[in-house]
Amino acid sequence: MTTKKTFRTIDPATLPKHFDSPVAEQRLADAWEADGTYRYDPSRPREETFVVDTPPPTASGSLHIGHVFSYTHTDVIVRQRRMLGFNIFYPMGWDDNGLPTERRVQNYFHVRTDVRTPYERGLSLPQAAPEALKKEQPRIVSRPNFIELCHKVTREDEQVFKALFRRVGLSVDWQYEYATIDDHCRRTAQLSFLDLHEKGHLYSVFAPTMWDVDFQTAVAQAEVEDRPQSGAFHDIAFAVEGTGEQLVIATTRPELLAACVGVTAHPEDPRYQHLFGKTALTPIFRAPVPIFPSTLVDREKGTGILMVCTFGDATDVIWWREQKLPLRQMLGKNGRLLPVTFGEGDFQSRDPAAANAAYAPLQGKGVKQARAAVVELLRREEHAAAPGAGPALRGEPKPIERAVKFFEKGDQPLEFVPTRQWFVRLADKKEKLLEFGDKIAWHPDFMRLRYRNWTEGLQGDWCISRQRYFGVQFPVWYPLDAEGNPDHGRPLLATREMLPVDPTVDVPPGYDASQRDKPGGFTAESDVFDTWFTSSLTPQISSHWGLDAGRHARLFPADLRPQAHDIIRTWAFYTIAKAMLHEASVPWHHIAISGWILDPDRKKMSKSKGNVVTPMHLLDNYSSDAVRYWSASARLGTDTAFDEKVLKIGKRLVTKIWNAGKYVLSQSAEVHPISEELDRAFLHKLSAVVADATRSFEAQEFAAALERTEDFFWRWFTDAYLELAKARARGEGGAGDAARGSAVAALRLGLSVLLRLFAPVLPYITDEVWAWVYAEETGQRSIHRAKWPAAGDFAEVAAPADAGLLELAAAAMAAVNKRKSELGASVGRVVTDLALGANAATLARLKPALGDVLAAVRAGGAHELVERAELADGEVQVVRCELEVTAAAGAGEAAAATE
Repeated sequence: MTTKKTFRTIDPATLPKHFDSPVAEQRLADAWEADGTYRYDPSRPREETFVVDTPPPTASGSLHIGHVFSYTHTDVIVRQRRMLGFNIFYPMGWDDNGLPTERRVQNYFHVRTDVRTPYERGLSLPQAAPEALKKEQPRIVSRPNFIELCHKVTREDEQVFKALFRRVGLSVDWQYEYATIDDHCRRTAQLSFLDLHEKGHLYSVFAPTMWDVDFQTAVAQAEVEDRPQSGAFHDIAFAVEGTGEQLVIATTRPELLAACVGVTAHPEDPRYQHLFGKTALTPIFRAPVPIFPSTLVDREKGTGILMVCTFGDATDVIWWREQKLPLRQMLGKNGRLLPVTFGEGDFQSRDPAAANAAYAPLQGKGVKQARAAVVELLRREEHAAAPGAGPALRGEPKPIERAVKFFEKGDQPLEFVPTRQWFVRLADKKEKLLEFGDKIAWHPDFMRLRYRNWTEGLQGDWCISRQRYFGVQFPVWYPLDAEGNPDHGRPLLATREMLPVDPTVDVPPGYDASQRDKPGGFTAESDVFDTWFTSSLTPQISSHWGLDAGRHARLFPADLRPQAHDIIRTWAFYTIAKAMLHEASVPWHHIAISGWILDPDRKKMSKSKGNVVTPMHLLDNYSSDAVRYWSASARLGTDTAFDEKVLKIGKRLVTKIWNAGKYVLSQSAEVHPISEELDRAFLHKLSAVVADATRSFEAQEFAAALERTEDFFWRWFTDAYLELAKARARGEGGAGDAARGSAVAALRLGLSVLLRLFAPVLPYITDEVWAWVYAEETGQRSIHRAKWPAAGDFAEVAAPADAGLLELAAAAMAAVNKRKSELGASVGRVVTDLALGANAATLARLKPALGDVLAAVRAGGAHELVERAELADGEVQVVRCELEVTAAAGAGEAAAATE
């Protein structure tokens, strides 16, 4: 006798009642790492590979829920691609150089750096007490000591970040972990500099540059943001030399009066046309300045005539260059007024003694203090531009709100300070940058416009030098002349073979160490790269550009760049620019833009604003899968308010998958084909979900795929089909072996498909349930190496004669259960007599599933189908419903109902 094959089952009694997510997360994460579940295979061809250019988070402080949100988006996409059979290259880097890290280290140890301070070997400092930050002066340490402290803090941060990312379930291949300050990244960044220099895309110049007075460094346009600030217009009277006439200028920055080098108005403004070519005298300092026309002047702003200073804003820089005006730099790099002497050099005055006497008390003051002091001077008649004209300040300052430019990580308004900086030529390449941006698929597509708007509005070249310490050094030295002055026009560059280099330690070709900082010798470039200069090379860092041509060809361009929309102007723009300049290539084919996480007040969560939510307690309370569910429910490019209610929904879904998995995989039956009409209708409907979810993933619309899958899971799997098929799956109601086997097979196939559809979003619960049965049956230990569901999963299931049978059976079941509820009975009450009404066509359609419907509503007694021609197709009505009277039923409980 041949033994019938039966389905492999589980004993639910051997499983915990609830999914213990923290324990399972640790166990599964360890198993994935040990089994190499997420390992990239370098032997496979490029066409089978999916390459991700992962954002390296700034290793400064702690990650917040916004990081989990956006990194989960990437991981969901990656996991689905892996299940499609792609060989995934998914690295993780840490952006551990730059200003945020320096600020964190400064505050953490309460230190500041001075390059003149000697190195202290073995320096070990404890974390500073909070009160020390307010009461004590920072300890001064050498640059090497400061860099050591930065390395210490970033290493600790990176370990914490890595633990969190593993807990969240990011399917990163940790073999390809990097840090932007490590030797490999330094080599790549310095190689980029040499390549750009060789191609003529770089230049060094002494010029006015946007400057952060706190960080003491230049910043680039892409790092600048406008912030509303309170200010005031000050109406100040200037004299027109030799005419006895006065003109009134409205300015928000009277403290820059000593730096005034010109006056300008619109050439078509009739109020001032007669003044062009004449000379104005400034109040207080009586400096002679030219009056000239400029179309850049807004005639409606203030009084329509402006003072030009060196430097108040970017337009001042333009006028200074175009008109070849003198440089009167009176603001230092620290944001305080410098010592100047009127009557010498560019600081001309018709009354130097009075000017110097007025200026002397201003020296050393900060901008706000100087502004208040200058306003007081302007109130005094003796400081008028012309004698006898009354005070130069006309009326009281008029309060206004204005946009002021800040470094995005800074606390003080930016100033323009002349310094020597390195630049990459980009302003002359706007059209090319737009062309390359359009070669990339943007998700969502409207984010392409942000890139275009930024590129079209580019005002200057990219300043890549920073006057900081913890960063990648320029591979540059300068020859010193006989007096020891550097010749910046003849930089000495490292060779490619020397990289990475530290010019403050290493020696340029053709020199020896004894010639450092000596006349006729050399001196090192002390600046470091803007952190974006390195971060913009993340595709090349991963591909080993310039080091391994074969690997570079396999991994570049990448397939996907995920990032947030606020750094389109920096990370996306600079990465596109670098790939274009180096190889005339795009850096990746797709870019997926995540939105921000907003606090309850609809403001972006950020550490600087102090409104962040840290994720660890959420992972503990709701599970990593539930947090990922919340993340994946948001569409790309959409800002999302943090809502803990969504985490609760995610946790409920995880619990339902656990319970549904236990039930389905505990059903035992002989193996039979899926032959019953209801089973085939269920799987036909599920196959449409697979097709829709796959299309959504192809368009990077994972939220739509999740929504479609979740809706089917609740509405048609657990609430409908599972309830309709469970009696037959247990062999109740006289179901034969074939019918029972059909139900169990359909339930198991349905669960398998749904687990795989959910797997990119819910990696832990799906892999846990998969391991109970499917791992052995398929030979795939992890669901994350199993095949993404496709039409082939349903190939052996014949198409149903009635594709809508599941909906009809579910409607009939719902109608009876609703009537039970109206009678005050539970859905579990037995029905002793049931009559269902529908039109003839609907009754005929219902018959193949009638047995499942009756079993689901526990109608074990008499039943009748009543033809009702007036009812619409698909409408089922309860004509009669008599319930079993139980001992537990109250005396007044209705036991029957008839239409």
